[in-house]
Amino acid sequence: MEAKKTDKADLTTKTSLFFSIGLLVTMALVFMAFEWKSYEDDLVDLQGKNTNIFEEMLEVPPTEQPPPPAPIIQQRQIVEVPDEEAIKEDLNLKFDVEVTEETKVEQVIVAPVEEKEDVEQIFSVVEESAEPKGGMGAFYKYVGDKIKYPAQARRMGVEGRVFVEFVVNRDGSIVDVRALKGIGAGCDEEAVRIVQSAPAWKPGKQRGKPVRQKMVIPIIFKLG
Repeated sequence: MEAKKTDKADLTTKTSLFFSIGLLVTMALVFMAFEWKSYEDDLVDLQGKNTNIFEEMLEVPPTEQPPPPAPIIQQRQIVEVPDEEAIKEDLNLKFDVEVTEETKVEQVIVAPVEEKEDVEQIFSVVEESAEPKGGMGAFYKYVGDKIKYPAQARRMGVEGRVFVEFVVNRDGSIVDVRALKGIGAGCDEEAVRIVQSAPAWKPGKQRGKPVRQKMVIPIIFKLG
């Protein structure tokens, strides 16, 4: 005959209650484990340490230093200078040539040493400055006749001055031409070309001798 259980004796109906009680007990144990503090070890550690540590101060006696030695004073020695007459008497002159009243002393003239001039030196300022043959008026007339206004500058309406730097050699030839300050649009190159093809200048002179001189002139570009 099969045994029957009553509804009160069936424990499966209370499983959720038992699970909740077990969960609360577990959480309580975990919380106590984290909050547990050990005071005895800290107390023993503090007792083992000596917090009252004092350094013994020893008085150091001052070091006795000997006084510095006294400075040595040297007395000046007085040297007696003989009289002028005594000095004249002591002079004993010897000549390889017999000197008489008729002996003539020839004057020796030392010729001055001429300094070598650096022919390659370039001057910026000289006593007589270099200039074009016929003057600056003739030079600018040559520039006006030979210059070609660049097409790009003409289209863009560019006007202004191009400052050209160059060197006039001792023979008057023009070298090392470059645009020092330009306006662009092909004007700088045209100004350099016109100066490079210019006739020779009169060279500058320093102390009457021709020297190399650096020059800077403006080349003007103006649309007519």
